Amino acid sequence: MSEAILIGLAAIVVFGVGAQWLAWRFGVPAIILLLATGLLVGPVAGWLEPDYLFGDLLLPLVSLSVAIILFEGGLNLKIAELRRTGSVVFSLVTVGGAATWLLTALGAYYLVGLDMGLSVLLGAILVVTGPTVIMPLLRVVRPRRRVAAVLKWEGIVIDPLGVILAVLVYEAVLVGGATDTASEVLIGLGRTSLVGGFVGMLGAVLMILLLKRYWVPDFLHSPVTLMVVLSVFAAANVLQAESGLLSTTVMGIVLANQKFVSVSHILEFKENLRVLLISTLFILLAARLPREALEYLNFRTIGFLAFLILIVRPVSVLLSTLFSELDWRERTFIGVMAPRGIVAAAVASIFALRLADQGYAQADMLVPLTFLVIIGTVAIYGLAAKPLARRLKVAEPNPQGALIIGAHPWAITIGRALEGKGFRVLLVDTNWYQVRAARAAGLEAHQGSILSETVLDELELDGIGHVLAMTPNDHVNSLAAIFLSQAFGRAHVFQLPSHKEGKNNDDTVSQELRGRNLFGPDMNFESLTEKFAQGAVVKATKITDEFDFDDFRALYGESAEPLFLITNGGHLAPTTADTRVTPRPGQTVISLVAPTAEPAVRAAVRPSAEERGG
Repeated sequence: MSEAILIGLAAIVVFGVGAQWLAWRFGVPAIILLLATGLLVGPVAGWLEPDYLFGDLLLPLVSLSVAIILFEGGLNLKIAELRRTGSVVFSLVTVGGAATWLLTALGAYYLVGLDMGLSVLLGAILVVTGPTVIMPLLRVVRPRRRVAAVLKWEGIVIDPLGVILAVLVYEAVLVGGATDTASEVLIGLGRTSLVGGFVGMLGAVLMILLLKRYWVPDFLHSPVTLMVVLSVFAAANVLQAESGLLSTTVMGIVLANQKFVSVSHILEFKENLRVLLISTLFILLAARLPREALEYLNFRTIGFLAFLILIVRPVSVLLSTLFSELDWRERTFIGVMAPRGIVAAAVASIFALRLADQGYAQADMLVPLTFLVIIGTVAIYGLAAKPLARRLKVAEPNPQGALIIGAHPWAITIGRALEGKGFRVLLVDTNWYQVRAARAAGLEAHQGSILSETVLDELELDGIGHVLAMTPNDHVNSLAAIFLSQAFGRAHVFQLPSHKEGKNNDDTVSQELRGRNLFGPDMNFESLTEKFAQGAVVKATKITDEFDFDDFRALYGESAEPLFLITNGGHLAPTTADTRVTPRPGQTVISLVAPTAEPAVRAAVRPSAEERGG
């Protein structure tokens, strides 16, 4: 028996993380594979039985996990994002939420045939969208910053409010009867919001005090934060039922927007924990679905799903954005983006058990209907969102451009070569004269420190996917790589090799505190400056069947240094010390060619005085 439980617990993690990896590998929304895997190993094959593994602990564990996910979501919300979208977000979670609740309840009553009480409850449950589904889709789709901010804020804020609404509806309609339902719900919503908000702010203040006074050692920052989050969740629920999720969300938002202490290291830990929790939760709840749930897949339930997607969401968004600054393309995309996630599944599972214990008719329909909506909305929105965003022109360009840190003359030369091949290039430097020179060369350039707290908010990073730290200061390059790896991913953050690397010098920055070594091991700032001073040029060469890489070497010599490779699909791949460049036909090599190359070639690529830094 213990071995079966052990295998089951390990299988949950293996299936969940494996589905996440496959989703990344094939470029599909992870939620789709997670749900499909959970259904396969649960109701279809019968390999996984969550109720057998966890018993009565399952739903409390789900609630705690959702609290952590919402806290992490709150850590990603910046108040600055609301300067232009705050009114839209407020309308979506109030007017839009009310419209979604009402229309969904009517759809459940008339299309599915549920009684009015259960229809109103289902409408409240399906108000939520949630970060567990919105955030992964936003990473895949990459919509404009304003659209992304609206969807992110709506998804994170509506989750705890939707849970509170569902609880109040359950108590007012299904337990206490329909008398004075509206007033009871409003009073309960206000009371729960006040308690949850107060406890969440108290938890944030406690964390700020602990970190600012250095009362917690660095290695305990993340565990203590997790302890406080769970304590806040439990305390809020004790003071006011179901206010815990709101309290953890508020705690995350307050910590993300305060200026007293840095929480970036905590955020990194929580992001990793969130991926693990989402992976396991979707596997668990999908596997828990009974095999008989397939009986509810019929024309009426499919019609209900279509009603939610084609009528409910567009109408709620239309009502919420009537007088906003959003254009029709942005409104249209937001109007077709409302996938339901883990919160809806967890809340439906909890209320289904309560209603079944009370002998409530049709209680067994609640979970299958909710999962039908989750699977349907995730699949449809997940598959259609990216091509629709491109069609509406609200998606960011292919993020293959480069953020170059340093605007010295040869960084400008490299930037011009990349921009000449269609990639967006943005240079950042503290030196105004170098920034002005970059702008004179036709490049985008920003004056300021890349290590500033506000730099990512000030820069428009649409189309930027790589970081190239190329300043003469190794330590600045390393700090920038560490700082930006969270936003771009470690695989896409590069820096020049240290000029002292390989010399056993104590001043060499540790490899764990660096980005990936850009170009070759000997291509540090000093050597590159010397090469450009001697007349080296940046040359883009298309590799074909008639002119392969051996011909390239024969033409330019072994001294030619490949800097970047442009693949057939238009992806930019900077060369590194640990990668071997072997271009194939159809690809383009951007290389540094020495002035000693074959005379005819040298004449064709001779740089201007500006490109040489003269």
